[in-house]
Amino acid sequence: MSEDASWKPYEAGSTLGLSGSQGGTITWDEQYAGQVRLTLEQDESRSFHAITCGVSGWLLHSRFFGSAPEAFAAFEELRPALVELWAQLPKGGPGSPTEARAGGPLLAAFLARFP
Repeated sequence: MSEDASWKPYEAGSTLGLSGSQGGTITWDEQYAGQVRLTLEQDESRSFHAITCGVSGWLLHSRFFGSAPEAFAAFEELRPALVELWAQLPKGGPGSPTEARAGGPLLAAFLARFP
């Protein structure tokens, strides 16, 4: 079974069509294990495509793209990368300064890979 097999529509798909945090319309919104979220917003009238990804307690990061194909490819690439990052971090966020320091390099590497 692949990691993607556990991705599910966020809130059973009820967020699709709503306005997203970056000002576009949510067209794809998924979660993994209730701790990882990946959202795609689009506004074709202004060639706007944004992906916001999050790991509960650790990360909220948005990326912007000029075309739908670029955004779709990035969405697919982010799924396994986010699961890998989540698997290495304490669930729900750092429970101590030591855990926060240990998570720092993992988060930095993720952000460098997906600016």
